[in-house]
Amino acid sequence: MSLPADALTALQIFQEASGWEQRARLLMQWGERLPPLSDADQCEANLVHGCESQVWLVGRLHDGHWQFSASSDARLIRGLVALLLARVNGLSADELQQVDLPDWFNQLGLSRQLSPSRSNGLNAVLKRMFELTQ
Repeated sequence: MSLPADALTALQIFQEASGWEQRARLLMQWGERLPPLSDADQCEANLVHGCESQVWLVGRLHDGHWQFSASSDARLIRGLVALLLARVNGLSADELQQVDLPDWFNQLGLSRQLSPSRSNGLNAVLKRMFELTQ
């Protein structure tokens, strides 16, 4: 399965990073690029359960392809979620089911920095995406 353009960009940038400090800085920058969710979208119905941090997720279907928006109260999580969105936005529901989250963060060189709680949180976000596409 080919990667969305944003995912290819992320992959290139993160693979060129020379170490964890540079990747951490890139992660924060990706998080800052997330467009803010409206107050209406930051509601209980859009809150992802299973995250230690608060993460809100909204998904919309356009011509058979999903576009997700998200926000978090934690900077690092915002960055990780931004990278997840880069990987999944524009996919169909079937393509979304094929996404291998550990492999994606491994390719980015971030898997060692994913604590079990962060990993569980990202899995909860992906699971919520699956639920929205059903």
